[in-house]
Amino acid sequence: MRLAILTGGGDCPGLNAVIRAVVRHSVKNYGSEVVGFLEGWRGPMDNMVMPLSLRSTESIINRGGTILRTSRTNPFNTEGGPERIMANMSSNGLDGLIAVGGEDTCGVANRMHKEHGLNVVCIPKTIDNDLSATDFTFGFDTAV
Repeated sequence: MRLAILTGGGDCPGLNAVIRAVVRHSVKNYGSEVVGFLEGWRGPMDNMVMPLSLRSTESIINRGGTILRTSRTNPFNTEGGPERIMANMSSNGLDGLIAVGGEDTCGVANRMHKEHGLNVVCIPKTIDNDLSATDFTFGFDTAV
Protein backbone atom coordinates (compact mmCIF):
# COMPACT_ATOMS: atom_id res chain seq x y z
CA MET A 1 0.00 0.00 0.00
CA ARG A 2 1.20 3.51 -0.80
CA LEU A 3 -0.03 6.32 1.44
CA ALA A 4 0.32 10.09 1.63
CA ILE A 5 0.10 12.42 4.61
CA LEU A 6 -0.47 16.18 4.74
CA THR A 7 -0.67 18.77 7.52
CA GLY A 8 -3.15 21.60 7.10
CA GLY A 9 -4.07 24.73 9.02
CA GLY A 10 -1.95 26.28 11.76
CA ASP A 11 1.13 24.80 13.38
CA CYS A 12 1.03 23.22 16.81
CA PRO A 13 3.35 20.98 18.82
CA GLY A 14 3.10 17.32 17.91
CA LEU A 15 2.78 17.51 14.12
CA ASN A 16 6.20 15.99 13.44
CA ALA A 17 5.50 13.30 16.05
CA VAL A 18 2.34 12.35 14.14
CA ILE A 19 4.21 12.25 10.82
CA ARG A 20 6.91 10.06 12.36
CA ALA A 21 4.34 7.73 13.97
CA VAL A 22 2.40 7.33 10.71
CA VAL A 23 5.58 6.47 8.79
CA ARG A 24 6.89 4.06 11.47
CA HIS A 25 3.56 2.26 11.89
CA SER A 26 2.84 2.04 8.16
CA VAL A 27 6.30 0.80 7.20
CA LYS A 28 6.94 -1.57 10.11
CA ASN A 29 3.47 -3.10 10.44
CA TYR A 30 2.23 -3.10 6.86
CA GLY A 31 5.27 -2.67 4.63
CA SER A 32 3.64 0.45 3.20
CA GLU A 33 5.40 3.29 1.46
CA VAL A 34 4.59 6.81 2.69
CA VAL A 35 5.03 10.17 0.99
CA GLY A 36 4.24 13.63 2.29
CA PHE A 37 2.31 16.29 0.46
CA LEU A 38 3.78 19.73 1.16
CA GLU A 39 1.84 22.78 2.32
CA GLY A 40 -1.50 21.25 3.27
CA TRP A 41 -4.06 20.71 0.52
CA ARG A 42 -1.85 22.71 -1.88
CA GLY A 43 0.49 19.69 -2.01
CA PRO A 44 -1.88 17.15 -3.56
CA MET A 45 -3.42 19.85 -5.74
CA ASP A 46 -0.04 20.98 -7.19
CA ASN A 47 1.69 17.56 -6.89
CA MET A 48 4.24 18.75 -4.31
CA VAL A 49 5.49 15.38 -3.01
CA MET A 50 8.23 14.54 -0.49
CA PRO A 51 9.35 10.92 0.08
CA LEU A 52 9.18 9.88 3.75
CA SER A 53 11.13 6.98 5.23
CA LEU A 54 12.10 5.61 8.62
CA ARG A 55 15.48 7.29 8.22
CA SER A 56 14.17 10.69 7.08
CA THR A 57 11.68 10.87 9.95
CA GLU A 58 13.72 9.33 12.79
CA SER A 59 14.87 12.65 14.31
CA ILE A 60 12.05 15.02 13.35
CA ILE A 61 10.29 14.57 16.69
CA ASN A 62 12.53 17.24 18.27
CA ARG A 63 11.85 19.83 15.58
CA GLY A 64 9.09 22.40 15.85
CA GLY A 65 6.34 22.92 13.31
CA THR A 66 5.87 20.39 10.54
CA ILE A 67 8.50 19.16 8.09
CA LEU A 68 5.73 19.11 5.47
CA ARG A 69 4.93 22.79 6.01
CA THR A 70 1.31 23.81 6.05
CA SER A 71 -1.22 26.14 4.47
CA ARG A 72 -4.88 27.00 4.68
CA THR A 73 -5.49 26.11 1.02
CA ASN A 74 -8.99 24.87 0.23
CA PRO A 75 -9.06 23.03 -3.11
CA PHE A 76 -12.79 23.68 -3.45
CA ASN A 77 -11.97 27.39 -3.81
CA THR A 78 -9.74 26.67 -6.83
CA GLU A 79 -11.21 25.77 -10.20
CA GLY A 80 -10.50 22.09 -10.84
CA GLY A 81 -8.76 21.72 -7.47
CA PRO A 82 -10.45 18.50 -6.34
CA GLU A 83 -10.01 16.92 -9.78
CA ARG A 84 -6.29 17.79 -9.72
CA ILE A 85 -5.98 16.13 -6.31
CA MET A 86 -7.58 12.93 -7.58
CA ALA A 87 -5.38 12.95 -10.71
CA ASN A 88 -2.22 13.45 -8.63
CA MET A 89 -3.22 10.72 -6.16
CA SER A 90 -3.59 8.38 -9.14
CA SER A 91 -0.40 9.44 -10.94
CA ASN A 92 1.59 8.89 -7.72
CA GLY A 93 0.05 5.44 -7.24
CA LEU A 94 -1.45 6.42 -3.88
CA ASP A 95 -4.07 4.26 -2.21
CA GLY A 96 -5.07 6.71 0.50
CA LEU A 97 -4.40 9.98 2.28
CA ILE A 98 -4.00 10.90 5.94
CA ALA A 99 -4.95 14.54 6.54
CA VAL A 100 -3.80 16.08 9.83
CA GLY A 101 -5.71 19.23 10.67
CA GLY A 102 -8.62 21.03 12.18
CA GLU A 103 -12.13 21.91 11.11
CA ASP A 104 -11.21 23.19 7.64
CA THR A 105 -8.72 20.43 6.80
CA CYS A 106 -11.04 17.67 8.01
CA GLY A 107 -13.99 19.33 6.26
CA VAL A 108 -12.12 19.22 2.96
CA ALA A 109 -11.17 15.58 3.64
CA ASN A 110 -14.81 14.68 4.27
CA ARG A 111 -15.96 16.46 1.14
CA MET A 112 -13.20 14.87 -0.98
CA HIS A 113 -14.36 11.46 0.21
CA LYS A 114 -18.08 12.09 -0.33
CA GLU A 115 -17.84 13.91 -3.65
CA HIS A 116 -14.75 12.33 -5.24
CA GLY A 117 -14.30 8.97 -3.51
CA LEU A 118 -10.93 9.82 -1.96
CA ASN A 119 -9.79 7.21 0.58
CA VAL A 120 -8.93 9.51 3.47
CA VAL A 121 -8.51 9.46 7.23
CA CYS A 122 -8.36 12.68 9.22
CA ILE A 123 -6.27 13.03 12.38
CA PRO A 124 -7.89 15.85 14.39
CA LYS A 125 -5.55 18.70 15.32
CA THR A 126 -6.70 22.09 16.55
CA ILE A 127 -5.94 24.50 19.35
CA ASP A 128 -9.66 25.36 19.41
CA ASN A 129 -10.77 21.83 20.41
CA ASP A 130 -13.93 22.39 18.35
CA LEU A 131 -14.14 19.16 16.35
CA SER A 132 -17.12 16.92 16.95
CA ALA A 133 -16.57 13.28 18.00
CA THR A 134 -13.36 14.15 19.88
CA ASP A 135 -12.91 14.95 23.55
CA PHE A 136 -9.53 16.61 23.07
CA THR A 137 -7.35 17.29 20.08
CA PHE A 138 -3.61 17.61 20.17
CA GLY A 139 -2.67 21.25 20.00
CA PHE A 140 -5.41 22.16 22.48
CA ASP A 141 -3.36 21.60 25.65
CA THR A 142 -0.64 23.95 24.46
CA ALA A 143 -3.14 26.76 23.91
CA VAL A 144 -4.83 26.53 27.32
